Amino acid sequence: MQAGRERARMAHPAPDYPLPLPELRREIIIRDYDFGLVEHKIEMFRTNRRDCYRIVADGVEWKKRVGWSKVLAAIRKSFVRAYNFP
Repeated sequence: MQAGRERARMAHPAPDYPLPLPELRREIIIRDYDFGLVEHKIEMFRTNRRDCYRIVADGVEWKKRVGWSKVLAAIRKSFVRAYNFP
């Protein structure tokens, strides 16, 4: 049985493997104009997992391995709410 499966597998061409990921996978640049111009740069680098990133924010390493959802949640929570006071 195993030999038959092996022959069937070898009869087909090899599967296409995905290309290796680049070192810098994503870059987010945020410009906030609410209280004067404030600019932040978030770089997301490759890790040993496809669905995680090593995060460098403004040149300082923030997290060693974190997913996309947690990056977006951290960005959302890091901005001060601007209220309209009369």
